[in-house]
Amino acid sequence: MKFYDRDFEQHRLGEVLEQSRREARMTVLMGRRRIGKTELSLRCGDDTVLYFFVGKKAEALLCQDYIREIEEKLGVPILGTPSAFSEVFKFVLHVSESRPFTLIIDEFQNFLKINPAIFSDMQRDWDLHKRNSHLNLIISGSVFTLMTKIFEDKEEPLFGRADEKMTLEPFTTNVLKQILRDFNPNYTPEDLLALYSITGGVPWYVTLLLDKGKTTKGKMLSALTDEYSPFITEGRNILIEEFGTDYVTYFSILTCIACGMKTRAEIENELQNKNIGSYLVKLEDYYQVITKSLPIFAKENSKKARYMLSDCFLIFWFRFFYKYQALVENRAMKALGDIIKRDYNGVSGLMMERYFMRKFQEEGRYIVGKWWDRKGDNEIDLIVVDIIEKEAWIYELKKQGYRYKDGAFREKVERVLEQTPELRKMTVHIGSLSLEDM
Repeated sequence: MKFYDRDFEQHRLGEVLEQSRREARMTVLMGRRRIGKTELSLRCGDDTVLYFFVGKKAEALLCQDYIREIEEKLGVPILGTPSAFSEVFKFVLHVSESRPFTLIIDEFQNFLKINPAIFSDMQRDWDLHKRNSHLNLIISGSVFTLMTKIFEDKEEPLFGRADEKMTLEPFTTNVLKQILRDFNPNYTPEDLLALYSITGGVPWYVTLLLDKGKTTKGKMLSALTDEYSPFITEGRNILIEEFGTDYVTYFSILTCIACGMKTRAEIENELQNKNIGSYLVKLEDYYQVITKSLPIFAKENSKKARYMLSDCFLIFWFRFFYKYQALVENRAMKALGDIIKRDYNGVSGLMMERYFMRKFQEEGRYIVGKWWDRKGDNEIDLIVVDIIEKEAWIYELKKQGYRYKDGAFREKVERVLEQTPELRKMTVHIGSLSLEDM
């Protein structure tokens, strides 16, 4: 698949590259696995790019890899056989004093397990040589918690050293439509919803499906359980390193949320465990895997809080692959495929809500949310507010537009307005959105 989107990020990397010609610059790229950090880094615009991948092996072996990369790309021999990364990094800084180039260090957080002293050594050498160096240093990592600790914890040596920080997000809804149109000009709204539901716009997942010709809803769903499908173990691969030995408890909580349990009480009841509060806090604040949402305009201390997974793919993975892990372990993939096709409609309704919420958020001018009462009996799928023009759009979402009943929905809206004074001060528009509006 060709390279899509990232125009702003490429432009910014180009500006940083120009700045590095005057004085060394450090850029930190963060984002979930598969989001395209490496590909973007390699498109920084420099003619000479060194690529250091921090694999999980001994520091001396990594240095051997890096020495080969230096000699091949720069044609500069290194005296001796350095076995410490600090020696290699100092050499790179020295060479860049007379020869500007870019160094990419990928999966940087792995240094924590290899040799944490590397960060202090880098800080020392960066501070000493930055002004005379012309190195364009791009550091990327996909374990969000560790990267945040390394660069944003005031106690860490590399705190404050990054000149630029970027967090890559999935493709926007418009870009996702463009990509699907390129691969399948006759795609249907159901095809688009399936692509969004499975991938959430994460580039690697989009590529996996579309490059293999999986451009329709049916083909996409079938591809999930193909033999050797990378989707089968993907959720575990993404999160196991983040959660460590507590992963079973975290995975159980995430499965509950993915299956539609929205409140702490519902999750506790399902797991028969009243001690999940600290896990929910970490999942939200530290790991940023879930978000706690409130009805639009509700106060922060409201007791109407609900939890949801932040990542579309992880909803899909926990809802099917982890929940039915017995089928996965027994390689009963045909049975799992049948379950996915059977239950997909229940998941896709939620995904359509998320799609429209993101679509309006991407316009950059609206407050976007939902509304529900304390009992959950009365719920509004989507509310979009323009606080400048004092207008609000209240929508009911139906896959098929003909199922929308205007009179019944207006009655629900009246109850919302009774309990939400902020909306009563606005011009309110009432209507519905369907698959055809995607």
